[in-house]
Amino acid sequence: MTCGNCARHVTDALQSVPEVRSATVSLQNASAVVQWNSGATDNPPALIVAVKNAGYDATEIHNDSRASYDSAPKNWRIGLVFGVVVTVFLMAGEWVFRLGMIGWFAWVAFALAGVVQVFSGAPFYRGAWRQLKLGRSNMDTLVALGSSTAFGYSAWALWSGTGGHLYFMEAAAIITIISGGHWIESRVTDQAGQALKSLIQLAPQTARKIQKMEIKSFDIRTVSFFDAPHASPASEIEVPVSILQTGDEIVLRPGDGVPVDGVVLEGESAVDESSLTGESVPVEKKYGAELFAGTTNLNGRLVMRVTGIGEQTALAHVIAAVQRAQTSRANIQRLGDRVSSVFVPVVVAVAIAAGLWWGLAPESAGTVHHRLAQFLWHGQAPVGAAAGFIVAASVLIIACPCAMGLATPAAIMAGTNAAARRGILVRDAVALEKAGKISAIIFDKTGTLTFGKPEVAESLEFNGDKAALQNLAASLAGNSTHPVSQAIAKIPGHKIALHQWREIRGCGIQAQDGGPHTPIYRLGSLRWIRENGADVAPAEKFISDWSSRGATIAGLAKGTMLLGLFAVRDSIKPGAPAIVEGLRRQGLKVYLVTGDNAQTAAAIARQAGIASENALAEAHPEQKADFVKKLQSQGERVAFVGDGINDAPALTQADLGIAVSRASDIAREAADMILLKSKIAGVPEALGLARATLRTIKQNLFWAFFYNAVGVPLAAMGFVSPVLCAAAMGLSDLIVIGNALRLLRWRR
Repeated sequence: MTCGNCARHVTDALQSVPEVRSATVSLQNASAVVQWNSGATDNPPALIVAVKNAGYDATEIHNDSRASYDSAPKNWRIGLVFGVVVTVFLMAGEWVFRLGMIGWFAWVAFALAGVVQVFSGAPFYRGAWRQLKLGRSNMDTLVALGSSTAFGYSAWALWSGTGGHLYFMEAAAIITIISGGHWIESRVTDQAGQALKSLIQLAPQTARKIQKMEIKSFDIRTVSFFDAPHASPASEIEVPVSILQTGDEIVLRPGDGVPVDGVVLEGESAVDESSLTGESVPVEKKYGAELFAGTTNLNGRLVMRVTGIGEQTALAHVIAAVQRAQTSRANIQRLGDRVSSVFVPVVVAVAIAAGLWWGLAPESAGTVHHRLAQFLWHGQAPVGAAAGFIVAASVLIIACPCAMGLATPAAIMAGTNAAARRGILVRDAVALEKAGKISAIIFDKTGTLTFGKPEVAESLEFNGDKAALQNLAASLAGNSTHPVSQAIAKIPGHKIALHQWREIRGCGIQAQDGGPHTPIYRLGSLRWIRENGADVAPAEKFISDWSSRGATIAGLAKGTMLLGLFAVRDSIKPGAPAIVEGLRRQGLKVYLVTGDNAQTAAAIARQAGIASENALAEAHPEQKADFVKKLQSQGERVAFVGDGINDAPALTQADLGIAVSRASDIAREAADMILLKSKIAGVPEALGLARATLRTIKQNLFWAFFYNAVGVPLAAMGFVSPVLCAAAMGLSDLIVIGNALRLLRWRR
């Protein structure tokens, strides 16, 4: 591969193989990492065939073939160094010492330029030949044609004794400059992937595993062994992470990186999770707390039990998400793809036409050149028999399909890496594209605008004592994962055996304490309690008072009889009003949806700075999705921010679904973006970065089209020499990549 466009073609070829989940291609290392779908059988030969069908070559990397794999880039660099030495020597001879027309120097130039063609130019000629066999063309085709045209004409002129200026220096310079441009491009592109590389290198390769040893007692007098263990001392042994299994126990000392996912069994410590979440404040960990691979233990000794290894870890999921985003395509990229597919044949046709024009009608071409020169610049127009060849070579060289091919992928790579550094995971390039066009944003309340850790503030009992009511409610809520249910489940007391337990999404929980004919107990939203026949009128004052304070009211009923109410209050996240205000200043319309009653919804909206008329209360999961659909029908591009299983329909319906850090697995699967930060400050940051990425893509595409639209005609009119064409072509790639790299330093 010689450029980013080549890497794009190889990626597409690998991802077209059935059962391939993702493929990440590294231009610098000339390698690809392929992940198969779960349960699929690895099929490396199919991958190799796909790459060959795309016009490239590949071999599977084994442990014993790593040396041969590493040698290819080194040979390429040696060719570049040789080309630089030869080109500098020939330039000095022609431009400094004026030896270009001396016989012996012409033969030396022929020999040295010929070696450059064969040795340094081999990658271009091989690439062009492979594409030609498939009936296609690429950047290698243009370089090979341009350089060989200049070299071939000069060799013919030298051997035939025709005389005139020879272009051996230009032929060598073309290959050398473009090779140097590709080398710089690969180095610069590598910077855009540093975030992903740093993620991959986060988890240590070894761990201190606790090795428990059984020591059997030994009686000297009876000389007998007993089967029962006498003691079980434990020792720490350093082992490769690859041999760890779920359930193993490992030790973390201060400063150790966490190698796998697990839970704390012993000790207390602060853990730096900024590498995953972007949060700078360390998180306190003690018994039962979760630990994630790639984080760092700071100041205490911890013993953890392994719960996730390999691709099961949170870090592996983050890496997979970044890789998937970087290898995905945005819709806007289709324009560049369509142009690139016909670009090289069109350029070859223009080069042939320009060459024939300058070769067969030099007076006409020269006249046009001189007329345009008064508006552009006065330069040395090509003359003589070589004019047609040189103009054709210039057109072939200055054309740059790579810039069009790199415009979108380079920006996406930089944008997704910048997002990952901030704890923002992007599903794919389309998500970035959609995020840059959002006009309205909807926040779910619990766990999004609020912390999602509510507590029972007060309860009201009817027809029974308080302890019995709380025992029943806590027993009903015990198996639910909803934040309100978890708050009620924490009420201390004796649990009651229940049967036919069932959670109704968006409504609440129901169960029975006896057979199928016993009354049904229900714990959930007031709307649901009312719908099932319970009268909540006697509790209107309690409901009004606590709803006005922003509390969620959960009702408990036995059949149609109201037993009691619970006021569950959650705190709004600090900075939420400022975030909402900032989004409004960006021209976005901000809404709130919740399953709470209208009073609670209005109170939370007021605290967050959202207009009360933009708050939707008592919303089922399907109603949240319908609300999104309603805004879309009004012409809005809607983003939905949520964190729970109830939000999955709305996240799917929205133009852009954003799941926050404590999102359930279903919410994460439905989301286009995942915020690993607990603060909603990640929302405007994600949208701002997406807009910046989309803007960069448009800038890159404009530059790529503008460069070629201007450069090719200038070369055809004889205003740019082949050497300058080579430099301009390489510079166009660097401008596109450099513009994309600005995203790594983006600030909101």
